[in-house]
Amino acid sequence: MPETHTDLLGVLSARLGAKHVIADPAGMESYLLEERKLYRGTALAVVRPGSTEEVAFVVQECAKADVALVPQGGNTGLVGGGVPHKGIVLSLARLDQIREVNPFNATMTVEAGCILKTIQDAASSVDCIFPLSLASEGSCRIGGNISTNAGGVNVLRYGNTRELVLGLEVVLADGRIWNGLKSLRKDNTGYDLKNLFIGSEGTLGIITAAVLKLFPKPKTRVVAFIGCASPHAALDLFEGLRQTMGDELTAFEFMPRFALDIVLRHAPGAVRPLSGDHAAYALIEVASPDPDLDLRELLEKALGAAFENGTIEDATIATSEAQNAALWHLRESLSDVQGLEGGSIKHDVSVPVSDVADFIVTASKVCEEALPGVRVCAFGHFGDGNIHFNLTQPVDMEKAVFLAQWERFNRIVHDIVHAMNGSISAEHGIGLIKRDELARYKDPVALDLMKTLKRALDPQNILNPGKVIALGADLPPALPIGKKG
Repeated sequence: MPETHTDLLGVLSARLGAKHVIADPAGMESYLLEERKLYRGTALAVVRPGSTEEVAFVVQECAKADVALVPQGGNTGLVGGGVPHKGIVLSLARLDQIREVNPFNATMTVEAGCILKTIQDAASSVDCIFPLSLASEGSCRIGGNISTNAGGVNVLRYGNTRELVLGLEVVLADGRIWNGLKSLRKDNTGYDLKNLFIGSEGTLGIITAAVLKLFPKPKTRVVAFIGCASPHAALDLFEGLRQTMGDELTAFEFMPRFALDIVLRHAPGAVRPLSGDHAAYALIEVASPDPDLDLRELLEKALGAAFENGTIEDATIATSEAQNAALWHLRESLSDVQGLEGGSIKHDVSVPVSDVADFIVTASKVCEEALPGVRVCAFGHFGDGNIHFNLTQPVDMEKAVFLAQWERFNRIVHDIVHAMNGSISAEHGIGLIKRDELARYKDPVALDLMKTLKRALDPQNILNPGKVIALGADLPPALPIGKKG
């Protein structure tokens, strides 16, 4: 290790405490390997500051030593955005305090290391909800959610993370602290700086705290599972429910038959929701803070009309919270069981809601023609146009041979998305895995503006370098482990 790096670690240890500067390989291992094990990074050390001021100190010292920093929360990202490349991993796990809960103002001020589930529980304790909901909510941390502009199952009703944040506290690349922790719904005093950092994946600044929006807790909710003849029929169902249920429609999740089949095959406790098989399924939730509103009656009426006009083939409506949970279990288990069917080439894309069924049908057909036997698992958040268009390896193909075609299928799927004026990243971010794809599909003027912002806010390129956009000569490789260029 160069002497300057040894000196840096000594300075950091003196301020943070030696136990919070981890340099041994065993201690660093969990910080270096990405959630899906597609990337393994390298680092000088992992540092664990315990306050915003300590984060600022670490950034200042790394800037002096010209050493890169990779901010990391729960390390649950899916695009390699938290994977280090030679520099320092800056773990925000110790910044885990809820600073204030204000139910009257419907806000909560939290530190970046707070686990999402902890925030949800704190909101619930004051009869509110924080509606961001993800499969990893028991381990992901809010700073990472904000830095990737996370989505989840409730975007239809409440919006992405960007819509849930009122203010931020951010440590800049030179170590200064920007205090933008305002809980205002209106603040028209110049540029909206917080939105520079939301979704920037730690490349422009390090989020250390945030003011979040809270919402009234639903007093009643009803979940239904519906069988349809096609993605187009499911889209027709969505449009009908949006018109009849309005804001009470909080979630509309789509699953193809293959997805339900593998959940029933592999997920513990999964129970077949409908007696027959259908080409497409929708899981929907309606909810209201009004305990006297008979949501079940309204939903039964809407689904009855959909059955009469041929939009749906079958449906079941939960009659208890236990049944609500059982139906959600079918959707929430899907991400976990996909790997049990072999290799999976994943795409997190979005298209206009009106085109989502066309996209699924078109992309499925093209991919199946490109590789006979490939099993399409296209599921996701129908109501906001976000589809996880995943491809499961053919039964008779070796996993490594299949995964070696990742780039080929990126081109197929992303070209279709681009032709539909969609996005190659809906809610997971860019990170490493889509960095080069972004350069291919993003508007050149937009890319130039992004690079200009990066150079202005991080002139040394020390904040998560090589992620989102490629600047500088020493870049981490974008291809995952085992993939060939």
